[in-house]
Amino acid sequence: MKILVVGSGHVGYFLCDRLSCEGHEVTLVDQDEAAVERAQDRLNVLGVVGNGASAEILEQAGIKDVDIFIAVTNMDAVNILACLLAREYQVDILVARTKNIEYTSSKAVLSKEKLGIDLLINPEDAVAEELSKLACNSKAFDVAEFAEGQILFQGYRIESDSPLCDLTLADLGELRGMYRFLVVAISRGNITIIPRGDDTIQAGDRIYIFAPQQELPAINYLLQSNRLEKKPTHRVFVLGGGRIGLQVAQNMEKLHFQTKLVEKDEDRCFKLAEQLNKAVVLNAEGLDVQTLVDEGLTDADVFIAVTENDQTNILTCLLAKQHKVRRTLALVSQPELIGLASDLGIDACISPRLAAAGAILKFVRRGDIISLTAVEGSNSEVLELEIGKDSGLLATPLSHLHFPRGAIIGAIVRGENYEIPTGESMLEEGDHVVVFTLPEAVQKVERFFA
Repeated sequence: MKILVVGSGHVGYFLCDRLSCEGHEVTLVDQDEAAVERAQDRLNVLGVVGNGASAEILEQAGIKDVDIFIAVTNMDAVNILACLLAREYQVDILVARTKNIEYTSSKAVLSKEKLGIDLLINPEDAVAEELSKLACNSKAFDVAEFAEGQILFQGYRIESDSPLCDLTLADLGELRGMYRFLVVAISRGNITIIPRGDDTIQAGDRIYIFAPQQELPAINYLLQSNRLEKKPTHRVFVLGGGRIGLQVAQNMEKLHFQTKLVEKDEDRCFKLAEQLNKAVVLNAEGLDVQTLVDEGLTDADVFIAVTENDQTNILTCLLAKQHKVRRTLALVSQPELIGLASDLGIDACISPRLAAAGAILKFVRRGDIISLTAVEGSNSEVLELEIGKDSGLLATPLSHLHFPRGAIIGAIVRGENYEIPTGESMLEEGDHVVVFTLPEAVQKVERFFA
């Protein structure tokens, strides 16, 4: 397909990288000449320098032959106008990123339907939801739900005192009678592998598993290290009173956490207090540790940093760790800082670019894809697909199918039932299949289920 991307920021660059690797013809438009040249040098894309909301520039970029148009600059007005122009050229699929709630709320004067845009994506909503889920999970650094929450995809770090350390996948297989889960990937350094029976889990690894929702308490118990942990207090500190911070605080209120929202702007604090029920709003700097300690930081279960500054988020999480906060979560936009933050001991880093990119990538997939999650750091993806009645995969054991190398089926959901598949499992019409795939296998998986 021919895809035109407007905006070379974190989201735009990520999309260009992923889509060009999958064989699509990608053109990037941006006013920053240096950014366009950098993308052309590093990626297999065509670059055009100019305003993406200009009909002249769009025609230079080949808008008349484009199948999908994606506008992801940092300006809502540019993204909306660019999509409206693309609509006049009869582009099939239009996607715009927006940060302004006016376009996406239920009371929006200009909704995506009125604008004629297929997808209006606000990554802040997805980020707030993911942070809230992670705050409730005492172990995972990555979490996603599939099959309406029946199946979980989770990432765990393996410490040197973890009971899984030095076990092979075959050893884990012997626990399947007690613990229903499947390890679908091991990330070691910069390498991600789909493990076989003789692969060993090592200290420092990050493992990714599929498991049924109700198995989560047992799995967390299995993965518990030998260190004694303090008793949960259900107290959470949220640093940053922007839109994400407010949403996270509201979500934590609903989950019955004792919530304290920290914001340095006094006027903003008054507005936040009006929109929260039980949460306490503190007018303080994130680096004013003594004030936070006086407010009970050392008794908190979770510290969530969501200011607009990555460095502030990372540093305050590290300070919270020093004061014995059990779990720290940071909003980190710059890709190069995510791995660093994890290495420093922050429990989970959430990237707005992945939240936006995951939703957008779903629109350019073939087949009956229901949902998609991009995995930070490995370019891997988790896809949920529905098996159609005309599929050539029906009633055949999985071991007899030539499933693409570099991918693995992690779960099969059939109505209210589910299974962690074996070689003897067979697919039926209407099944939801959850697949983990490395980047080089994405296209093969799409064709396999098409």
